Amino acid sequence: MTQGRSSAPFGPLGVMRNWLRSAPSTAPRQRRSGASHVVSWVILILAILYFFVPLLATFLHSIKPRPNDIPDPTLAYRQVLADEGFFIGLGYSFLAGIITIIISLLIIVPTAYWVRLKVPRLRPVVEFVTLMPFVVPPVVFVFGLIRTYGGPPFGLLSTNAGSDFVLVAAYVILSFPYMYRAVDTGLAAIDVRTLTEASQSLGASWTRILLRVIFPNLRTAILSGAFLTLAIVVGEYTIATYLARNQAFGPYLSLLGRSAPYTPAVVTLISFALTWIAMGMIALLGRGGRQGVQVAGAR
Repeated sequence: MTQGRSSAPFGPLGVMRNWLRSAPSTAPRQRRSGASHVVSWVILILAILYFFVPLLATFLHSIKPRPNDIPDPTLAYRQVLADEGFFIGLGYSFLAGIITIIISLLIIVPTAYWVRLKVPRLRPVVEFVTLMPFVVPPVVFVFGLIRTYGGPPFGLLSTNAGSDFVLVAAYVILSFPYMYRAVDTGLAAIDVRTLTEASQSLGASWTRILLRVIFPNLRTAILSGAFLTLAIVVGEYTIATYLARNQAFGPYLSLLGRSAPYTPAVVTLISFALTWIAMGMIALLGRGGRQGVQVAGAR
């Protein structure tokens, strides 16, 4: 009898007993899994509606028929594309964004690399400094720039070149939170110390390590920070307005809204489309970077 009882769990009775014990527990799990799927789909649908409904409303407003005019849904789009100010403003802001990205990378990447490699205790201090643009309002920031560089001893704002220089410098500071977060996240994903020691063992200098090792391994992170910075620069309004850079894209869009009620919607949609194209470039270039760059250290 004892042998029969000990072997019962391994026979048909044991299998049936285990199934009966597990059946009450699998049903609640399946119900919880189904409920979680429903909640996930509801959240996804709400997010899509929250994101696309304003775009749809903007598009419908852009093709709205004008009073005393021939119905033409493409009229506002053709007017915007025929306006030289649109291309001048977009080109000016795009050029300012490119220069901002280059200067910001030359400041942020060596700083974040050195802090993570040599002085990790200073990371909270550097993070606090890079977050300052979130603390200081743009109006206060630009008035400080005007008071500092508008008169002696600098007087940079008295010339167009000086005003452009101050504008780019202000954009570089505004890009610090986004660029530093992206670069620091990229550095956390690679073995910085091993790559540095391997490069130094091969006789590479610090400049060569940054240009040939660190920058290629941060390709995706740099692209993410760069396109975020470009989007901020293209849409920025306050600093460009107070520095009298009315040819920038943000002030141009504001002035356009005062004179034409429909064309700002068109410009907004075009800007949004350009932003999504930039995000697509991030995905494509980042995929190529993961395939072509080795981020591991020596084996």
